Amino acid sequence: MRIITSTTEEPVDENKDNMTAYIEEKASETMISKKMNPMLWQQVPTPCYVIDVKRLIENLENLQSVEQKSGCHILLAQKAFSMYALYPLIGRYISGTTASGLYEARLGREEMKKENHVFAPAYKTEDMKELVKICDHIIFNSVAQYEKHKELCANVSVGLRINPQHSTQEGHAIYDPCGYASRLGVVRSELKELPGGIEGLHFHTLCEQNADDLVSTFHAFEKQFAQELRQVKWLNLGGGHHITRKDYQIDQLIELIGYIKNTYQLEVYLEPGEAIALDAGYLVTEVMDIVHNDMDILILDASAACHMPDVLEMPYRPRIIGAGEANEYAHTYRLSSVTCLAGDVIGDYSFKEEVHIGQKLIFEDMALYSMVKNNTFNGIPLPTIAVETEDGTITIVKEFGYQDFKGRLS
Repeated sequence: MRIITSTTEEPVDENKDNMTAYIEEKASETMISKKMNPMLWQQVPTPCYVIDVKRLIENLENLQSVEQKSGCHILLAQKAFSMYALYPLIGRYISGTTASGLYEARLGREEMKKENHVFAPAYKTEDMKELVKICDHIIFNSVAQYEKHKELCANVSVGLRINPQHSTQEGHAIYDPCGYASRLGVVRSELKELPGGIEGLHFHTLCEQNADDLVSTFHAFEKQFAQELRQVKWLNLGGGHHITRKDYQIDQLIELIGYIKNTYQLEVYLEPGEAIALDAGYLVTEVMDIVHNDMDILILDASAACHMPDVLEMPYRPRIIGAGEANEYAHTYRLSSVTCLAGDVIGDYSFKEEVHIGQKLIFEDMALYSMVKNNTFNGIPLPTIAVETEDGTITIVKEFGYQDFKGRLS
């Protein structure tokens, strides 16, 4: 293991991969770069998120192809993945970023420096004064919000979020913007006419879904708002598009975008979050102890409540390299954490060999909604953040400590 502690910037080797050079530079700035043999994952400090740059690039190439074939603009939804050390890389392939508030909008502008959009259910006036300086599109959730802030928006393109009231969700009501009494978007009965100055329309109704659900949603939207579509310059189809999933219906997506552009002469935007970093990250954890109560229970230094909240919120069961369903292999364990929360349980897994204290386990698909949602409940440390570059090198780009915990409190 090599540790870089110098803060002196070294000249970039022009023959070195640009991404590797950038990560080394960021690591040098924070004085914590550690490079490891990729075969020695036991050396990775835990808990630790590791982003797979090779897989990330594969996703980005896929998305870039969709942009090129369809003529749409694809934006990174930062609410899913905000590892800004990788924004220069991501910005090579897609059009920019979208934000859910002022801080994400600032991050996108500062670190990717491309198209920058924002939507929020409501805005504070002091935030809007800054947003109009750093955003290209600002999307409002209601006509009242637009009327409140429109005088500040003279130099940005303004949009209105629509709720087409066409639900395609199955079993995840918490993620359904078209559910009963949803606050998200203006419904047809509440929009008498499109206010002057509105240049775009936006809807976001999907979550981890395929193109067929987008197609059906658009047609429901079109049936209600065709007149408004002919009054605007752009249409934002929101996020939830699992474009980089193997079974995604890319041809249907491109066909739909073509239909919208040809029928209504609109610029089309997509805001995927998960598709950017799908299957491009890991969470490495160590087995701290093994206890028995009805079954064998592994106590990990990673936590569902702290480090992968969606496991409890959705809920879902994350994959682990080398593990199967409960009782699929010879040794079954319940995986839990060091927090005090009795329900901080990740799930039941089986392994071909016995698991031992000190062993490292690797959760898959942990780039998404992890770093952006984690917390320090019980004073549990935040996981280290690292990247695995295309040559197999693992470089730590961020570590956290006591001051990160204390700094959030007073």
